[in-house]
Amino acid sequence: MADPSTTPERCTWCGNPVEIEDGFRLEEQPGERHAVFCRLEHAVPWAIQGPHWEAGALSEPADLEESVTACAECGEPLGEVHLLLVRHRGEHRIPDAFCSVEHLADWGKAGGRWR
Repeated sequence: MADPSTTPERCTWCGNPVEIEDGFRLEEQPGERHAVFCRLEHAVPWAIQGPHWEAGALSEPADLEESVTACAECGEPLGEVHLLLVRHRGEHRIPDAFCSVEHLADWGKAGGRWR
């Protein structure tokens, strides 16, 4: 059986392989559901057509959750239930959080961090 830490995940939207050191991981906090995207742009149609989550939690470092306290789109403090999006870029992990799937989609449509 393949080692899950080296086996590419599949993009929730298009099905393409997403290597562990690339792509975007989205997790609902608290919860046991997530989505994986090979490109930020794939989170937009995923959200528009009604998010289809995968079962299970992600294995991101715990300190990523603590580093974000407000929605990246509206700036409001995060509620108990929120979304954590983590950009994998090589060994780096870049977190952003959202108060709703709609705010994630709006942020992604506007270019994310690079607007």
